[in-house]
Amino acid sequence: MLKFRQRSRKEIYERLKRKKFGEEIINETISFLKNKGFIDDQLFAKAWIESRIKKPLGLRKIRQELNLKGIDKQIINSQIGEIKEKYSEEEVVGKIAKKRLSRLKGIDPDSAKRRLYSYLLRRGFSSEIVIDTITRLCKHTS
Repeated sequence: MLKFRQRSRKEIYERLKRKKFGEEIINETISFLKNKGFIDDQLFAKAWIESRIKKPLGLRKIRQELNLKGIDKQIINSQIGEIKEKYSEEEVVGKIAKKRLSRLKGIDPDSAKRRLYSYLLRRGFSSEIVIDTITRLCKHTS
């Protein structure tokens, strides 16, 4: 399991639970892996965020994914805080929106805006940034 990518403590726990290992064995295994440095939720969160912003995804979606992976909220906040300094969602949304709008050229403008809005929200970008970007882009194309 750890061969392909880092895993969170919760992922290891759930996998072992699914394989019907007892609670004591699971806890011992997780302790052993933590002590040997194979499980580190801080490093996992950092690696996860870096891989997901390359997609690119919004910080809201990344935060949600880390939460589902069982990462402590404090770790999530600190790692996302660090990445915010280098990662501008506004720029990323602008690039994605321009590219996506060019694909939607032949479609009714209102329909294209709705599709673009939905697409960007599904990728986890905040509605404020998405609305601002679409408004700005549509003023320039009108």
